[in-house]
Amino acid sequence: MPPPANTRRASSPPDGGWGWVVVFGAFVSIGFAYAFPKGIAIFFKEIQDFFGTSYSEVTWVSSIMLATTYGVGPISSILVNRYGSRPVVMFGGLLCGIGMVSAAFCTSIMQLYICVGFITGLGLALNLQPSVIMIGKYFLKRRPIANGLAMAGSPVMLCTLAPLNQFLFDSFGWRGSFLILGAILLNCCVAGALFRPIGPGTASVKTQVTKEGKGALKQEVTEDAMEISSPTNLPVENKTEEEEDRDCCEKINQYLDFSLFKHRGFLIYLIGNVLMFLGFFAPIIFLAPYAKHIGIDEYSAAFLLSILAIVDIVARPTTGIIANSKWVRPRIQYFFSFSIAFNGTCHLLCPLASSYTGLVVYSVFFGLAFGMVCAMLFETLMDLVGAARFTSAVGLVTIAECCTILLGPPIGGMLIDTFGDYKYMFVKCGLVMVLAGTFLFIMNYYNYRVLAKEEKERKAKEEDPKTVRTENEGKKNWIKETTQDGPELEPLREEQAGPKKEVNGISEV
Repeated sequence: MPPPANTRRASSPPDGGWGWVVVFGAFVSIGFAYAFPKGIAIFFKEIQDFFGTSYSEVTWVSSIMLATTYGVGPISSILVNRYGSRPVVMFGGLLCGIGMVSAAFCTSIMQLYICVGFITGLGLALNLQPSVIMIGKYFLKRRPIANGLAMAGSPVMLCTLAPLNQFLFDSFGWRGSFLILGAILLNCCVAGALFRPIGPGTASVKTQVTKEGKGALKQEVTEDAMEISSPTNLPVENKTEEEEDRDCCEKINQYLDFSLFKHRGFLIYLIGNVLMFLGFFAPIIFLAPYAKHIGIDEYSAAFLLSILAIVDIVARPTTGIIANSKWVRPRIQYFFSFSIAFNGTCHLLCPLASSYTGLVVYSVFFGLAFGMVCAMLFETLMDLVGAARFTSAVGLVTIAECCTILLGPPIGGMLIDTFGDYKYMFVKCGLVMVLAGTFLFIMNYYNYRVLAKEEKERKAKEEDPKTVRTENEGKKNWIKETTQDGPELEPLREEQAGPKKEVNGISEV
């Protein structure tokens, strides 16, 4: 039978074979999506001098790119469900190339916002989520390893792009560099071509079964309606319209489950993360310009990002191992809160680093803290809402986060323009992240206490014999009263049941 065959194929992904080629493609796509908005900051000081703009104005380029990459995530998921991962990623790579090549001919900072920020950011967004989805289709038992290898593309690409961008600028200027980077980003199309479609996934099988079930139900309703007289046809039509409205709501809830806003743990996570992202990306964007500002040469300044990325490569899997241990796993939310506060502490201490050695030390600790946060960013969300609601939760979180991602770097640039010093930007980011980590720690402690109390009350209610006895007695009394009514109330019951039978359009004997 075809359905069982599809179900069997969906329940056992290959866990290898061509899947490792898919992991390599995801490594490239995810690496560009996460690292490119940070690596492009190498050009900001020169672009600022060329157009005569302020720090806050030039940082809108990365802000718009990051916000677009995060905010378009739900749309990317919808396109993948409609067309598949391969064409979406290839189209995204094409957009990235077009955006960067167009940026090479821009004559104003506003045109850079559109070409680099929006068009390239949209292309990166269409690369990020389909890559993660494709790994889930090819791997089950080895999925953590496959995801870890693919996510390693972010620090590896950042480690490579930082010195490469500086070399391209010295050789070809920022316009020539953008042309070459546009050609390099076209490799995302090659990565997308590696995403060979696999057999129908579990979700496709469920959708097919659901559609077949709905089709059979509609056919039965139609046949019943033909057998019944025309006056009783109206309720059936109304029911079909209600089903269509319900189907529309189900399609919306399939991607965005708004009932999550009633989930206490999800709201705590959302508020803390939205606050955290106000200071999360600005230090990376301004690290190289800050080094140049204090008199460090261009290549040494770019190498600071490479140091950060190398430490990040080591920090992510190490943090994953620690977070998965039996001591940390039950209270992973506390570990996540500590990581955010540790990240903020690094930024608060950064103004004390006035030499290149000090900035190297800062980059090492910043890379460690950054890797810790990134390693647990989605794991803590899944811990709160569960795997079944995770996809919808990610969509809602990324939509909310893109607002502060968009505003964070320009606010930092505004502080630099106002005070003429980078230290106020680092202090702002540090205070925001320490505040976010403290908020998450306190509120998660409160959430754990409330959950333990609710669980205790539930168990006490289940074990209380009086509650069980009262419910059983109520059921017995109701059955006894119904039996004692006797045959004299039977005609009345039939009169009350009669209209309901007519409305439903079903004749009972």
